[in-house]
Amino acid sequence: MPAPELTPPQSSLPEAAPFGSHVLADAAARVHDIKAVTSGPTCASSPPGPPAPPVLDAPPPSAPAADVPATGTALERVLRGPSGLGTAGLRLIRREEPAPPSKPAAAPAEGPPVPGLYHHPVPEPDPAKVEEVSRRIKSWALDEVTLYPDEWEEQFDGFSVGRYMVACHPDAPSIDHLMVATRLMVAENAVDDCYCEDHGGSPIGLGGRLLLAHTALDPLYTTREYQPQWAQSLHADAPRRAYRSAMEYFVRTASPAQADRYRHDMARLHMGYLAEAAWAQTEYAPEVWEYLAMRQFNNFRPCPTITDTVGGYELPADLHAQAAMQKVIALAGNATTIVNDLYSYTKELDAPGRHLNLPTVLADREGLSERDAYLKAVEVHNDLMNDFEAEAAALAAMCPVPSVLRFLKGVAAWVDGNHYWHRTNTYRYSLPDFW
Repeated sequence: MPAPELTPPQSSLPEAAPFGSHVLADAAARVHDIKAVTSGPTCASSPPGPPAPPVLDAPPPSAPAADVPATGTALERVLRGPSGLGTAGLRLIRREEPAPPSKPAAAPAEGPPVPGLYHHPVPEPDPAKVEEVSRRIKSWALDEVTLYPDEWEEQFDGFSVGRYMVACHPDAPSIDHLMVATRLMVAENAVDDCYCEDHGGSPIGLGGRLLLAHTALDPLYTTREYQPQWAQSLHADAPRRAYRSAMEYFVRTASPAQADRYRHDMARLHMGYLAEAAWAQTEYAPEVWEYLAMRQFNNFRPCPTITDTVGGYELPADLHAQAAMQKVIALAGNATTIVNDLYSYTKELDAPGRHLNLPTVLADREGLSERDAYLKAVEVHNDLMNDFEAEAAALAAMCPVPSVLRFLKGVAAWVDGNHYWHRTNTYRYSLPDFW
């Protein structure tokens, strides 16, 4: 068959908890002192782009964030963020939330947050958008890529990917833009499940499977004799079919630079998969710092890094490549991935085999009880969130280009939406009884 044509390229810490009570207590004060630091991120010389378009159709937040006093400095304007309904969730730094009223204004979403976990509430995703994205993604999965057999349907529905993506991308201008992210998310999870985890995954031979799947994202250019065999291989299994199709949709919307950025981040993800698989094969118990290094690659980074494509604009490549921006993106990916470790902890304990997550590594390497290891993992997450928000605010102050500011707000919104989805997805997750 001919080769496929790819388009060119509140947190309230428990009073008795022995951890984390100091975390983030002075975050806002330290952020306001960033300009006094002699060294810091510098902005590339790219000309500023046009003003970022407004957030579209965002529902009102469940609780408005307190405004930062308007003293006129660039940093405070960034921290204040956009105004109006639906924009509070996009602010880079929030003040401490006021005490909740005795009677909540609206019924809370399913699932309690991890006690002590630093996070920000987000507006409930627009149910009409959630329903439409859910309908379209299931049609794509069944009719276009034959992603799963009938017996996996309940698990697919239980993933609630429509609610996930609507919560994470509040500035997406259309359902079509949301679908770009949704297909990629589903494809990434198909690779993880079928190659690494629940549905037949194994560390044995993983490198070969991942390399061939990666060619669905980063096409093979070979001789005419062998090109048709490669093209046929892209239809060989569900993960490759999903990667191929999701990437074809993505490159129709993304610029060449955005598409190449995504390929790079997916290579990072696959390298993280391979490190974890190697440890499983050799039965190696990593040090805590080694585990965190692996998680900087095996994490959610490919998702927030496309927030500009999903938002319908572009962060220029030279600004994306700035070391300060790369640090912000890495910290966002690290924090969101520890959220996954915490919410999936009991699920992984109940699964066959031994699953690496931060609490189990802390227990092994630091001699902690399961409870103390879990609570320390919460503190690690909070430290990462603290650093993410401080670094994002510093970069926004040093480089107040409209596309930079919007991108940073998009990443922050993705971080918050990711927590929302983990907290509310009680089909997949439940918390340990440690409190």
